[in-house]
Formats: sequence, C-alpha cells, structure tokens
Amino acid sequence: MSAASVEQPFHDEEPVTLTTIADEIMERHPGYRVEIIGGHLLVTPSPDAPHARALTGIMIPFIAAGLHDGETEVLQNVGLWLPTGGEDYAIPDLVVVDADIDDHLVENNAYDPACFRLVLEVTSGNWKDDLRTKVAAYAEAKVPVYVVVDRKHQRLHVLTDPVGSDYEKHRPHAPGELVTLPDSIGAKVTLDVAEILKTGQARTSD
Repeated sequence: MSAASVEQPFHDEEPVTLTTIADEIMERHPGYRVEIIGGHLLVTPSPDAPHARALTGIMIPFIAAGLHDGETEVLQNVGLWLPTGGEDYAIPDLVVVDADIDDHLVENNAYDPACFRLVLEVTSGNWKDDLRTKVAAYAEAKVPVYVVVDRKHQRLHVLTDPVGSDYEKHRPHAPGELVTLPDSIGAKVTLDVAEILKTGQARTSD
C-alpha cells in the first residue's frame, strides 16, 4: 500500500519522537496506517475495496501452497522493524514470515526483519512509495523477496537478491505472464499476473 509523507503536526517546546507522533495520528484518524521510513512519517488512508480485494485474492495461492501451515505463516499488516533509523518501521500489506515470529518482537509491534521471507505491497494513490521508498527500505532490511502489485501501471513487480539499498534483480511482469516466486519463501507459488491485477480493479455495474 502506498502512502504520503507528512510534516510533524505538533509544535511543542519539548522534542517529540516520531513514534509518539505516529501514535497520535492513528489515535486522531482511526483506520489510517502510519509508518516511519528513513526518518519520515508515511500516512496511508484506509484502503478502498479493490485494494482489499486484490490483497485477499493474492493470499489464496500462498495459502494453497501450504505457506500458512507449518514453518511459515501468511499474514497481513505486520510491523517490520527497519535498520534505516532508530524508530523506522514499515507495515507491509502482506508477508510470509517464519512461524516463530512471536519470539522476535523488537518494539512498537514491529518484528525482526530476519523473520520475513517475503513482503508484498498493493499500490494505492501514491504508488511511488512502494516502487521507490520501500524498495530501499526492504533491501536495507535484507528481505529476500519483495512483490508489488502495481495497479497504476498494471504490472506485477518481483524484486529479489537485496544488495545495500536496492535489489539486484527487479523484473516487472505484464498481464498474460505466469510468475513463479523463488523457492526461498518456503513453497512453490505461481502467480497469474492478469488475474491478480483484475481483482484490483474497481467493479462496475452493468
């Protein structure tokens, strides 16, 4: 899910941590997602129905492959602690994580990136965050596989082999392609690009 940077909304005499500001924003605006990446706040409104539908649809092949039973789990909206700053964390739309993730809580409901085998984002209004800002953040965290359902350009991006603040391999896939994800996630998962992108489009009544 994409987001937009916001300026610090409070002007107290005493310095306020970004985590405190993030908590305050979420309290004032229920349903909003707040992340801290590279020392900047990213605030995302509640997703629309097509976004939620795409996310539900893409979970199905992961669960069907057995990734939610045994050594791994398929979860939504789990905090990922980032090494890019003292308070940095992201909340990916979908993740494949080790089943013992509960043992690796860092703080602020965010978990050690070593537990994450895959992160996935479904783009919303500000798609650039998912294709730029979060690419660097997830690479720095050494997340092995990053998938982006790019509703803006009708592409499925698969990024693998993190090196520094980027991924060595980044391939966009178009409708009509079948994409098999790396075995490192724990099972063979093949995604139908056209089917996934179709679920992320608004439905119109006849």
